[in-house]
Amino acid sequence: MGSLLAIWFLVSYGAGILFVDALNTIQFGSFKLGFWFSQQGSIFTFVALIFVYVVRMNALDRKFNVQED
Repeated sequence: MGSLLAIWFLVSYGAGILFVDALNTIQFGSFKLGFWFSQQGSIFTFVALIFVYVVRMNALDRKFNVQED
């Protein structure tokens, strides 16, 4: 859980605010990477984190035999 929260923080706050100047030196398509992360990349990352969370929680449910069928 802590690692998922750390990734969430780094992507939302880090890539969108703190590291935007460094990321803007890299082009992603026709956009600067800092702009892309604050507009699109963070959303894709959040959706991926949701799927990872679901998989990990289902594995934890199976481990303690409380899964839903």
